[in-house]
Amino acid sequence: SHLQFETIVITGSCYLHCDASEDPRARSLSLSDTTMNCQSHKLSFNPLQFPSCAPRFPLVTLLSFSHALRRNPFPLSLNSSFTQVHNYGTIDYESREAWNWRSLYRRIATMRDPNFGSSSVLNWWRKEGRKVSSWELRRIIKELRKFRRFKLALEVYDWIFEHYKDFKVSSSDIAIQLDLISKVYGISDAEEFFMSLAENSKNEKTYGALLNAYVNAKAKDKAEILIEEMRSEGYLSHALPFNDIMTLYMKTNEFEKVDSMIQEMRKRNIALDIYSYNIWITTCAATANTEKMEEVFNQMKLDKNVSINWTTYGTLAAMYGRLGLFQKADNCLKELESRISGRDRKPYNHLISLYANVGKKEEVYRIWKSYKTSFESIPNSSYHSMISSLVRLGDLNGAEEVYEEWELNKSTYDPRICNVLLASYVRGGMLEKAEMFVEHFCTRGGRSNPTTWEILAEGFIKQREIEKALSAMSEAASIKKFRHWQPKPKNVESIAELCKEKGDATSAELLIEILRKVKCLDTETYDSLTRACNKSGKPRSGACELKLETSTNDPTYWKPGDVNNFDFHGTGTDDRRWYNGVGG
Repeated sequence: SHLQFETIVITGSCYLHCDASEDPRARSLSLSDTTMNCQSHKLSFNPLQFPSCAPRFPLVTLLSFSHALRRNPFPLSLNSSFTQVHNYGTIDYESREAWNWRSLYRRIATMRDPNFGSSSVLNWWRKEGRKVSSWELRRIIKELRKFRRFKLALEVYDWIFEHYKDFKVSSSDIAIQLDLISKVYGISDAEEFFMSLAENSKNEKTYGALLNAYVNAKAKDKAEILIEEMRSEGYLSHALPFNDIMTLYMKTNEFEKVDSMIQEMRKRNIALDIYSYNIWITTCAATANTEKMEEVFNQMKLDKNVSINWTTYGTLAAMYGRLGLFQKADNCLKELESRISGRDRKPYNHLISLYANVGKKEEVYRIWKSYKTSFESIPNSSYHSMISSLVRLGDLNGAEEVYEEWELNKSTYDPRICNVLLASYVRGGMLEKAEMFVEHFCTRGGRSNPTTWEILAEGFIKQREIEKALSAMSEAASIKKFRHWQPKPKNVESIAELCKEKGDATSAELLIEILRKVKCLDTETYDSLTRACNKSGKPRSGACELKLETSTNDPTYWKPGDVNNFDFHGTGTDDRRWYNGVGG
């Protein structure tokens, strides 16, 4: 049978659990042609004998072990080189062997021209005579989503559906595809896709994916209508849809509606999960109700269905810090630190950020040192967390030192790390240093993103240097990889105002061209800039004569001053829990 192995380390003992799955690698183990009756085998285990970099068991060891299991279904003795890992009852896919999928994933993720698409790579892979399984394709999609390569992930699904005879598609696959469509093409296309589904495919997973898309887009009215449909269909049987809609109410500052959702869950006898409690705690803190927040936490401790982990203490610490209760925040951070286990990196990033929030620089450095001691390599995301924390603490020299360390140890150049320091230079009025920093980043092989140039443009706007500001904005608009980027309305308004003050028709025309290029030129801005052209008294070029080619009724186009209705950073709730298997 197809088997997957789950190793759970408990106080020096190791349990091997065999379970049915689609993992193709289990085929090579050849344990049996029939389902194994044994569910677990206790193994003697010597924890922490070897460092984390110790090699995994070779395939021949697993084969020998499989034959031993077949001969003897009783407890076996085995020495392990694995370090102690707590996996919260789930499979850690990152700890598995690098099989066929990694090779194919690298081809897709690193193709020189992403416009060729994932399908071209997959077709070429097959032409080479190589096979690819459903499990491997789902694993590739998961990895692409993890790194926000949503378009490439969606193209893999498109290819799967083109070859539907070769692959079995589940309702989870359809839900993930819907989620990717909303991220790549927007809510309208996601709705159209949902409406085109067969009735038996419109289940709690696809409904949940559409609800999550509405939450990410802050489409409250549509989300509330969908929740009513889910009520009538009987899909509100667990905590997840409630968590999503409560997250939306938090975003829109409708905290009283969060309480009403909690009460509905109680009436329906739906158990609150750890996310529900964390949202509830955050809501209490947002209304400065410390007493209620602590009452909710005490209820959480008494709830046998919830296992409190480091995330809850992180939430409490953040809320106490926001309320100015720094001693209580510090106590929660100590509790958080005591709950770090195994190879989980996330708590370190949170600790660094939270200690920075309460102004404890020495603790930030202590956690950073402990983090680097515990792991051989530090990812870009952790360097980003450390540098941004030091910037918030006002330790610019320390941030620059960590940045230099990152340049020496980086796996890839991440412009987001560059942007943290760049923004601090611009805010500090060090514009010349900011320009040199961007030049250094680019000459060292770094690829800037639109935000890099917009940050620089903001500095030039403050200095009233229109030409340099427009040059930076033009650079941002010309980066083809970020086709959906649009400038912040406040920056457009500032440049337009400077054009009007100076009667600078040339700059006004250039701004019109930039806005038209990124498809965010609305009637009001256009009229304002053409007035600047008229005020200058200079002959107008074609830019000011052309009529608008876009519709201001399009919801993807913003109106100056309407900043709150546009999500520039694409942030939203964690949608991954809607799906089962590797796709989640």
